[in-house]
Amino acid sequence: MKLTHIDEKGKANMVDVAGKPQQTRTALAEGFIHLQAETVALIRENQMKKGDVLTVSEIAGIQAAKKTSELIPLCHPIILTKVSVKATLKEKGVHILCMAKCIGQTGVEMEALTGVQVSLLTVYDMCKAVDKTMHMENIHLIEKTKR
Repeated sequence: MKLTHIDEKGKANMVDVAGKPQQTRTALAEGFIHLQAETVALIRENQMKKGDVLTVSEIAGIQAAKKTSELIPLCHPIILTKVSVKATLKEKGVHILCMAKCIGQTGVEMEALTGVQVSLLTVYDMCKAVDKTMHMENIHLIEKTKR
């Protein structure tokens, strides 16, 4: 693995963003977790033993986005001005959409992606007792903007 940000001692370091202007930055990411039909029905009827899967996964995603720099070693800690996570129950699973926003010198795509991933992991955790075939896929950045 080639690291592109190496200091004079050969150590990896964070990118210096001091020279970048403060801008409003947003990122939108999504992902999906496939579930058995029976699991989808239990979520729809709010019958999962651990509680309301969609609401808990949304809150988990927001919390995770706020903690991204603690989880990803070279991410800058940033002050988020908004994070929204929407968990939508579909016929074959749960779709997660996460939007992160800040005013700063670096982007928020890692926060949006982390929000999606932890939301999906929360669905997995809450459903693992009843569904052994779950799998997550198509976790990706939809867009990022700065202005």
